[in-house]
Amino acid sequence: MAPDSNRSPISSSNANSGETDVFTVSRLNREARRLLEGGLPNLWVSGEISNLARPGSGHIYFTLKDDQAQVSCAMFRGNNRKLNFQPENGSQVLVQARVSIYEARGNYQLIVEHMEDGGEGLLRRKFEELKVRLGEAGLFDEQHKQYLPKLPGCIGIITSPTGAAIRDILHILKRRYPAAAVIIYPTRVQGDGANNEIVDALELAIERDECDVLIIARGGGSLEDLWSFNEENVAHAIHNCPLPVVSGVGHEIDFTIADLVADVRAPTPSGAAEIVTPDKDELLRTFTGLDRRAGLSLQHLRSARTDYHRQLEKRLDRMHPGTVLDQLCQQADDLTRRLVAGTQEHLAIHHDERRQLTLRLRNARQQQLASEIRHIINTVSSRAAVAAGSLNAVSPLATLERGYAIVRDATSGKLLSDATRLKPGDGISTQLAKGQFEATVDKISKD
Repeated sequence: MAPDSNRSPISSSNANSGETDVFTVSRLNREARRLLEGGLPNLWVSGEISNLARPGSGHIYFTLKDDQAQVSCAMFRGNNRKLNFQPENGSQVLVQARVSIYEARGNYQLIVEHMEDGGEGLLRRKFEELKVRLGEAGLFDEQHKQYLPKLPGCIGIITSPTGAAIRDILHILKRRYPAAAVIIYPTRVQGDGANNEIVDALELAIERDECDVLIIARGGGSLEDLWSFNEENVAHAIHNCPLPVVSGVGHEIDFTIADLVADVRAPTPSGAAEIVTPDKDELLRTFTGLDRRAGLSLQHLRSARTDYHRQLEKRLDRMHPGTVLDQLCQQADDLTRRLVAGTQEHLAIHHDERRQLTLRLRNARQQQLASEIRHIINTVSSRAAVAAGSLNAVSPLATLERGYAIVRDATSGKLLSDATRLKPGDGISTQLAKGQFEATVDKISKD
């Protein structure tokens, strides 16, 4: 009796008839394949490649092994075209595969649909997962980015004190902007626990608050070498830092989570040093231009002030008390001369009138004549008194009577109007309304 290929492999005997259900090898392998493929989902498996074969069909056949077991693998041409690296014997890889059986030989195998470089692959997936999670949390948003200071007074560097990165950074800072102070916060940048040291260095820089900007840097390396800068605690420490942070990790093609969180990402450590500093030569050109403009402005201002001071001096000379006094003295002398001449002329006129009246009134009564003469004399005296009062009002002597004084240099006799021209010990001569005296200067006050 021929075996029924559609019967379930679970039953191996027929209880009613006592007949045994016999499997062919083909049926056995086919049912086993169905069980494996249906019972296990696509899996991620890591291991080392050995027995790699590339036949003309374009498929890849190899063994994936670890230190205790191995499994045969097949990757068909349609999938291996997507590889971004060249697998070799000894390569550590990460594969996404489904479990199956090669029915012709009954070999248990993996049908590989995707392959990544083992060390890089696991880390790359972890990187992408963290990148998505932190991005959704808003750590990469531009609204959190801080502006860098244009002229930092102090630059902090978080890196290894013995690596090539610190030498490159210090060289650039010295060449471009030697005016800035530099503080190094030493830390490991690779290996277990390095991420915690980086966080500690950031917290120390924040606590000391002595820098205007921070550089987090290290040289290039593999994704595994740079992994300390992909840790979540480092990302949060950078995001929460109140100081502007520039990330200069690895080479230009390297990209880390720290680069995405930092306020500015530099392609290299040297690039970070260039980003945080202005160019010394450009600054010198700018300062030279500003100095030239300031010099011209100062020269123009000085010239304008000099002209203004000269005008003030001329006005002061015209308004100086000595000048005014000289003018008043001259006016008083002129009024005196005019008063004397007018009085003399007036007296002469009245003298003639009186003589004529005497002649005309000789025969008049003596008492009337005397009365008229007194009247004339009183009139003349009143006028003379008025004129004398006007003269006295403008006389320098009257000015002196009101408490003013004329001060002259005791040696040269020149009028003094500015106390700053004297010095302690100089002699002075002072004219008062009544008399004069000489004195010696003890103290000078500019007020």
